[in-house]
Amino acid sequence: MGIWRGLRAAFILGSLFMILLIIVYWDDVGGFNFYSLREPKHGSLHSDSFSVITTGPSLSPSTSTTVSITSASKKLIPEESRGAAGEEGGEDEHEQRKEETREDEARERDHISADYREQKARKQRIMDVCLGKDGLEFPGRTRAFEQVPNRELDHLIVDDTHQIIYCYVPKVACTNWKRVMVVLSQSLISPSSGQPYTDPEAVPPDLVHNSSLHLTFAKFWHHYGSLSRHLMALKLQHYTKFLFVRDPFVRLISAFRNKFGRPNEDFYRQFGSVMLRRYGNVSGSLPETAAEAFAAGVTPTFQQFITYLLDPETESEKMFNEHWRQVYRLCHPCQVKYDFIGRLESLETDAEQLLKLLKVDDMIHFPSGAQNRTAASWERDWFAQIPLTMRRELYKLYEPDFEMFGYPKPDSVLH
Repeated sequence: MGIWRGLRAAFILGSLFMILLIIVYWDDVGGFNFYSLREPKHGSLHSDSFSVITTGPSLSPSTSTTVSITSASKKLIPEESRGAAGEEGGEDEHEQRKEETREDEARERDHISADYREQKARKQRIMDVCLGKDGLEFPGRTRAFEQVPNRELDHLIVDDTHQIIYCYVPKVACTNWKRVMVVLSQSLISPSSGQPYTDPEAVPPDLVHNSSLHLTFAKFWHHYGSLSRHLMALKLQHYTKFLFVRDPFVRLISAFRNKFGRPNEDFYRQFGSVMLRRYGNVSGSLPETAAEAFAAGVTPTFQQFITYLLDPETESEKMFNEHWRQVYRLCHPCQVKYDFIGRLESLETDAEQLLKLLKVDDMIHFPSGAQNRTAASWERDWFAQIPLTMRRELYKLYEPDFEMFGYPKPDSVLH
C-alpha cells in the first residue's frame, strides 16, 4: 500500500509539473505571436491610407519590414515600431493634418455660404422687381398664377419622381437640361440597351425637344381636368423649382446665329421669309427653301431680325417664338417662386450646385457645354450696324429680363 501511495503521489506531482511547463510554454509562444497583432494606436484603418508592420519569429522590432500605402490621409503605424522621437513626430503630423482638415472644412463652409448668399440675392432681386420697387412696369407683373393661361405654362417641365420643376429657356443650355430631365424621369428608352437612358450625354439632342417626352403644366388639363390648377399649386409649393437665364441681348444674338445663320427650313418658312418680304426689299419671288436662299445669298440680316422684333405687327399676329420670347413671359417668375436661379455665364458651377440641391449629384452629371457659345463681348460688333434708336427700343422690350435677373444695362450698345 505504501508503494502504491508513493506512485500516486509521484504521478500527481509529475502531472502538475507538466501542466506548469505547458502553461509557461504557451504563455511565451502566445506573447510572441500576438505581440505584433495588437491594435494600432490610432484605432481603425482608413481605406485610402495605411501602413502595415509585418514581423516574424526571427525579426526584432528594429528589423521590422514595413509595407506602406500613402495618400493625404493619416498613416496608421503600430505603437511598438516607433521610438520616442517618432511618436512625437507622429503626434505633430496628426495635429497638422487635423488643422488642414479644419481649414478644408472652413473653406467648404465659406463656399457654401457664398453660394447661398448669391442665390438669396438673385431671388431677392426678382422679388423686388415683381413688387415694383424699381418702378418698372411690364405685362403680367401683378397677375396671380391662376390668371396665367394654360398655353403659357408649356415651359414648366415636371418630374414627379424627384419632385422637380424646370422652366426651360431656349438658348440657355436647355438641350442639356432637358437631357437631364429625360434621364431623371426615365421617359426615353435607349435602342441599344432597351432600358431608360442613364447618361444625359447619351440622349440624342434632337430627340429631347420632342414635347411628348416631357410632362408640362400645359398638359395638366388633359390629364387631371378641373383638378389641374389645384395640383399645380401643390407641386409649386412642395417641389424644387429652377431655371437658367442669360444676358438678354447675347441670347438674341445666339438665337439669330442658330436659326438664321445657317439653313433651317422651319425657321426660314415661318420667320425668315417674312422678314425678307417686309424689310428686305427683295425684288421678285423669294427662294422656296432655306438651302436655296443660302445658295442665292438671300438671307435675313441681324438688323431685319431686330426690326421684326420691334414691329408691333409681329406680336399682334402671334406670340413671340420661344427662342426670343422674354424669360419673364416664358417662366413667370413673378408668379412662380423659384428655388434656384442659374446663369449660363456660370453654368458649370451653378449646375454642380443645383444637382447637389436636388440630391441627384450621385446619380447624374451635367453634360459638357458647347464650345462655340456666343460671348457677351460680341455685343458691340453685332449691334454696330443697328441704329441707336432701335437699340434703345430693343432694350425697353427686354428691360424686365435685364432688371429681374441682374444683368447690367448694356451702355456700350445704348450710347
